Amino acid sequence: MNSKGQSLGLSVVIAITFFMIGVILINFFQPDITLVRTASGLDCENPAGISDATKLTCLTVDLVVPYFILTILSTFIGMITARFIGG
Repeated sequence: MNSKGQSLGLSVVIAITFFMIGVILINFFQPDITLVRTASGLDCENPAGISDATKLTCLTVDLVVPYFILTILSTFIGMITARFIGG
Protein backbone atom coordinates (compact mmCIF):
# COMPACT_ATOMS: atom_id res chain seq x y z
CA MET A 1 0.00 0.00 0.00
CA ASN A 2 1.40 3.39 -0.92
CA SER A 3 1.80 6.27 1.53
CA LYS A 4 -0.99 8.30 -0.11
CA GLY A 5 -3.52 5.57 0.66
CA GLN A 6 -2.30 5.26 4.24
CA SER A 7 -2.45 9.04 4.65
CA LEU A 8 -6.01 9.15 3.31
CA GLY A 9 -7.12 6.37 5.64
CA LEU A 10 -5.57 8.09 8.62
CA SER A 11 -7.22 11.40 7.75
CA VAL A 12 -10.62 9.70 7.52
CA VAL A 13 -10.13 8.06 10.93
CA ILE A 14 -9.03 11.36 12.49
CA ALA A 15 -11.95 13.21 10.89
CA ILE A 16 -14.47 10.65 12.15
CA THR A 17 -12.95 10.84 15.63
CA PHE A 18 -13.14 14.64 15.58
CA PHE A 19 -16.77 14.47 14.44
CA MET A 20 -17.71 12.03 17.22
CA ILE A 21 -16.03 14.15 19.88
CA GLY A 22 -17.84 17.23 18.57
CA VAL A 23 -21.23 15.51 18.68
CA ILE A 24 -20.56 14.34 22.23
CA LEU A 25 -19.58 17.87 23.29
CA ILE A 26 -23.00 19.19 22.23
CA ASN A 27 -24.55 17.31 25.16
CA PHE A 28 -22.28 19.15 27.59
CA PHE A 29 -23.31 22.70 26.71
CA GLN A 30 -26.96 22.10 25.75
CA PRO A 31 -28.14 22.19 29.44
CA ASP A 32 -26.30 25.48 29.97
CA ILE A 33 -28.03 27.03 26.97
CA THR A 34 -31.39 25.88 28.31
CA LEU A 35 -30.55 27.35 31.72
CA VAL A 36 -29.55 30.71 30.24
CA ARG A 37 -32.85 30.97 28.37
CA THR A 38 -35.04 30.39 31.48
CA ALA A 39 -36.78 33.07 33.56
CA SER A 40 -33.86 33.21 35.99
CA GLY A 41 -31.48 33.92 33.07
CA LEU A 42 -32.34 35.95 29.99
CA ASP A 43 -36.09 35.20 30.24
CA CYS A 44 -36.37 34.38 26.55
CA GLU A 45 -39.84 32.84 27.04
CA ASN A 46 -41.28 36.31 27.71
CA PRO A 47 -40.65 38.31 24.53
CA ALA A 48 -42.93 41.16 25.56
CA GLY A 49 -41.12 41.84 28.83
CA ILE A 50 -37.53 42.02 27.58
CA SER A 51 -35.61 44.64 25.64
CA ASP A 52 -34.55 44.37 22.02
CA ALA A 53 -30.94 43.79 23.05
CA THR A 54 -31.98 40.85 25.23
CA LYS A 55 -34.05 39.44 22.35
CA LEU A 56 -30.97 39.63 20.15
CA THR A 57 -28.93 37.90 22.85
CA CYS A 58 -31.57 35.15 23.03
CA LEU A 59 -31.33 34.65 19.27
CA THR A 60 -27.54 34.49 19.48
CA VAL A 61 -27.68 31.93 22.28
CA ASP A 62 -30.13 29.88 20.20
CA LEU A 63 -27.63 29.81 17.31
CA VAL A 64 -24.76 28.34 19.35
CA VAL A 65 -25.70 24.70 18.72
CA PRO A 66 -26.33 25.04 14.95
CA TYR A 67 -23.08 26.99 14.51
CA PHE A 68 -21.19 24.39 16.51
CA ILE A 69 -22.66 21.57 14.41
CA LEU A 70 -21.80 23.49 11.23
CA THR A 71 -18.23 23.98 12.45
CA ILE A 72 -17.85 20.29 13.28
CA LEU A 73 -19.27 19.19 9.91
CA SER A 74 -17.17 21.61 7.89
CA THR A 75 -14.02 20.56 9.75
CA PHE A 76 -14.93 16.89 9.24
CA ILE A 77 -15.46 17.39 5.51
CA GLY A 78 -12.41 19.63 5.21
CA MET A 79 -10.11 17.07 6.81
CA ILE A 80 -11.24 14.38 4.41
CA THR A 81 -11.23 16.47 1.23
CA ALA A 82 -7.85 18.02 2.05
CA ARG A 83 -6.28 14.63 1.47
CA PHE A 84 -8.09 14.15 -1.84
CA ILE A 85 -7.10 17.58 -3.19
CA GLY A 86 -3.72 18.02 -1.54
CA GLY A 87 -2.48 14.52 -2.16
